[in-house]
This record gives sequence, structure tokens and C-alpha cells, in this order.
Amino acid sequence: MKTLFVLFLLFLMVNSWAQINTIIPKPIKVHECGTGEFLISEKIPILYDAPLELSANFFKQYVAEKYQLSLPVKMVGSKKNLKSSIHLSLKSDAPEGHYLLMIDKNGVQITGSESGVFYGVQSLIQLLPTSEPTKKRELLVPYMNIADAPRFVYRGLMLDVSRHFFPVEFVKKCIDIAAYHKMNYFHLHLTDDQGWRIEIKKYPKLNGIGSWRNGTMIGQWPGTGNDSIRHGGFYTQGQIRDLVAYAQKRYITIVPEIEMPGHSLAALAAYPNLGCTGGPYQVKESWGITDDVYCAGNDSVFTFLQGIIDEVIDIFPSKYIHIGGDECRKDRWKACPKCQKRIKTEHLKDEHELQSYFVTRMEKYINSKGRTIIGWDEILEGGIAPNAVVMSWRGDGTQGLEGALRAKHPVIFTPSYGFYLDYPQTSHEDSLAANWGGVTSVKKSYLIEPITDSVKSEDLRLILGAQTNIWTEYMSNPAKVEYMMLPRLSAISEVLWSPKEARNWDDFKNRMEFQYQRYQWWGYAYNPVPADNE
Repeated sequence: MKTLFVLFLLFLMVNSWAQINTIIPKPIKVHECGTGEFLISEKIPILYDAPLELSANFFKQYVAEKYQLSLPVKMVGSKKNLKSSIHLSLKSDAPEGHYLLMIDKNGVQITGSESGVFYGVQSLIQLLPTSEPTKKRELLVPYMNIADAPRFVYRGLMLDVSRHFFPVEFVKKCIDIAAYHKMNYFHLHLTDDQGWRIEIKKYPKLNGIGSWRNGTMIGQWPGTGNDSIRHGGFYTQGQIRDLVAYAQKRYITIVPEIEMPGHSLAALAAYPNLGCTGGPYQVKESWGITDDVYCAGNDSVFTFLQGIIDEVIDIFPSKYIHIGGDECRKDRWKACPKCQKRIKTEHLKDEHELQSYFVTRMEKYINSKGRTIIGWDEILEGGIAPNAVVMSWRGDGTQGLEGALRAKHPVIFTPSYGFYLDYPQTSHEDSLAANWGGVTSVKKSYLIEPITDSVKSEDLRLILGAQTNIWTEYMSNPAKVEYMMLPRLSAISEVLWSPKEARNWDDFKNRMEFQYQRYQWWGYAYNPVPADNE
């Protein structure tokens, strides 16, 4: 009898630890506290300190939607009589993103910074069942202590809504997915050659003309034809404000991207006087890049872009405004009298320095509004703008990262080889994917390391973090976006959040078995291939 009792205890301990050891991204420290479980029922209130109402309501809404469990929510002014509760407590001196999660017989307590408590809620959610509990409106969570904090201050997910336009509700779903993975920046790629996706009231043709294309190429680039189906749309400023507020409730900042000086054909189609040739132009119906870009010798271009930036800044509170700066061909500038005159007047060496002039001029304006620009790593060419943040994307990301660090500029690591989610997940991808980047498996993404051995200790402060990108040339529907995002986003979230020394591929692969269950529970589309499939 005694032997059976011991075996029973061991069974409880193994299953309890299995449930604890499922959190993604992996916390810094997890300690088991006995073999018990705390029962969450409708008698258990969510008590919160004043600044933590968002986190309290987020958890209340989650358990209501997933388990039909209605928990009372109440703000508390003191820490008395907090037994048998879920208590969210603010620690004013806690560093950003830090939290402690403690579960014992007295209840659940999450303590930390304001954002940290929200991340603690995400960890608590991952401890809940991935199916309807046996007893309706009752949930069990194991006793434990978690101490956790993010590795990087910038943990980003980018969604390209220009190549294909997606409804607001799906963008919100992507924001939720980012929140579940403890990400804090959501980069919206709003403009490109193939479509302009944000309402600009000062320039209505951007939406009347620039937001629509008359067809889309068929198949992989260079394509096998055109479907001749009109595609487009844009988000009104009211819809954008709603998205910003939705993200803020999840401690996520939306970073808008307005491409310049290249990737601007949609804008030129609407206002052809802003190009070097004067047009006519049309919104691009195929992928790839184009020769036609904003005319750097035309002052009207800067007036136009400053008007756009004024409205963008009014809508987005983000301190970062992404201005693109990538893949700008220089052929039109070489042949344009206005651009050549600008080079001569400004004593520039060549067209690369002309691009630097363009970016720096726009940066000065954006800085005057109290904001900071981010640009893709091409902004290093010809001389970087004085206060710019570099987003290092080409190849394995190290060239741009090292270039930014040499220039003593902040940098965000976002390598196309490993963090671009339009690349196929296996060599036998059964759906259309980008054909220019090779296979990016879950394992490849997981093994990416943003801080290489070549980074000097004094430059570590300049590496703000990292970002993964979803380019949507080959993603025309939401389910495809989710399928290409998951499970690789889970791997990347751990790279961004967890300490380097804590990451272990085999351990992660085991925890992914529980993550797949959560994907199903959350109703996400995902690629079910084995995590280490190359």
C-alpha cells in the first residue's frame, strides 16, 4: 500500500512538471512547489492593482471565451485578504517586462512591472487546459514559481498588408498571436509598389488610385500570367486608431512603415508628378522591384511626404516611424536632370549619397516631430542618417548589424535567412512560397543567434532586439499567413525572449508538442510537419 502511495505521488510530480515545462518562450526560472493544484472556479476573483486593469480584463475575457468561466474582477487598494484569488500586483521598481508568477494553495499571484504582469498572464494561460475541463467552469493549475524577464527590449513581428490586403479583424488576430508569444512591437508594412493601405486625407488619390491594382501575377515570380482580378483596399484612419488601441491593450506598439524613396510605385500612380519621368505609372501587378522611385531632385516630393508623415504621426503614437529605404534603384536618378542638379548643388559624390540625402532630409523632419526613424540596412549606403535605427535584413543579417555597430547606431536584427516567414518551411512545401530564400525550417529559425561572437561588449547596448517578417506576395488569405507563421513564430519568440544559455533545441521540440495542442485550441492554422524537418 505504501509503495502504491509513493508511485502515485511520483505520477503526480511527473505530470505536474510536464504541465509546468510547456511554456513558450521558455522562462528564465521555473520551480515546482509541491504536487498540488489550485482550483480556479467562478468563486475565485481576479484582484488587481490600479494600473493592471488591462491584464485583469484580458485574462477574464480569455477564460470566458475559451472555458465559459466568468470570474469576478475587482481593483484592490491593499494586499489584505487576498487568499483564494488571482492577484495581479504592480512592483513599481521592477524592470520593464519582468514578472514573478506564484501558484500555491492560497491562489495565483503575478507581480512585476505593468507589462511584466501581462506577460505573466500569458504564461498562466499556457498552464490552462487545451480542452474543455472535465468539470464545467473549473480549471486546475499546478503549484509553481516562475521568475522571468525578456532578453531584448525590441521583440517584433511584421505583417505586410501591401502585397495583399487583409481585413482589420485578421490584423487583430495577428496582434493576439504576437501577444501570446510575448512580443511587444507589431510592424505594419503599409505602402509598397503593389498597394497603398492607409488613408491619407490630404492626398485622396493615394486611396482612390494607389490602393488598387488591376490584377496580380499568377504563380512564382516572374509568373505565368495575370489573373486580371482587381485587388486592394485600405484602412481608414479610424480603423488604424482602433488597431493601435487594440495593440496597446496587449502592450504592443504598432510601428508604421511608409516606404521611401523606393517601393513607391503605388504613390506615383496616384501622383505621377513625383516621379523622375512624370509617368504615366500604374500600381504594380507583379512582385519584385521597379526602376521608378520618388524623384530626389523634386522639392514637391518632400512636401508630399511631410504631409503624409504629419497624418501618420497623428495616428500612431509609436516613437519609431519606419521609412523603408531598401531596394531603391538609381537608374532614374542617373538620367534625371533634377536629381543630377541636386547631386551637384548638395556636393554629393553619387546616387548613393543622394539616397542618404533623401533619408537624412526626411529624418530631420521626423525628428522635429519627436520621432525616430527605422530603415532597412540599405540606409547605411552613402552615409547613414544621424539618428536612424537600422533594421538588418540582408542574408544572415550580420553584415548590416556589423555596419550599424561600426557606425554606433542602434540595430534590430531581422535576417532574411531564418526570420523571413514567406520562405518555405520544408523542401517539399505543398503550397506556394517565396522561391528566393531557400528552406527555413523551425529548427533553422530556432538556432539563429542575434548576438554573434564578433559583437564587442561595449556595443551590446546598441542591439535593441530582433524581428520576424511576414511578406505576403504569396499569401492572399489569412489561413495561409497563419500556416506560414506557425510554428516558426514560436521558435523565434524564444530566441527573442529567453536567455541564450537557456535555449535547447531538444527541450524546445518537446515543449512544442504542447504548443501544437494550444494552436488547435486557439483555432490557428499551422504547419504540422515535425519541428526538426529540414
